Amino acid sequence: MTAARFAALAAFSLLVTAPAVAQPAAITIDVTNFAFAPKPIHLAAGRPVTLNFVNRSSSRHDFTARNFFAASAISGAMPANGAIDLAPHQSRSITLTPRAGSYSAHCGHFMHKQFGMKTQIIVN
Repeated sequence: MTAARFAALAAFSLLVTAPAVAQPAAITIDVTNFAFAPKPIHLAAGRPVTLNFVNRSSSRHDFTARNFFAASAISGAMPANGAIDLAPHQSRSITLTPRAGSYSAHCGHFMHKQFGMKTQIIVN
């Protein structure tokens, strides 16, 4: 085997056997007037994560994701009606273990979704 082939094989074996990138223990979801960030939200399936929702606006908003919350194992109380409600400048956190899938999320306040306050949660 040539040195180049050996080096390529060694590099490939490192990629295959390298551990998966760990999901951060916490992710901040910024809530502003008519937007969520990050957009989309990427999570790792089966790995616990704390979602920190931070309402950076002077308006009341929520993060409604009924199917996502229903499919996740949640530590503590299930969000009422599948939504995290946030008063102006309020922060709230929830710890959960998500299940693989693609889920829609939006603000349930009148016309906020139509003004663009929506996102996808992608769990791989």
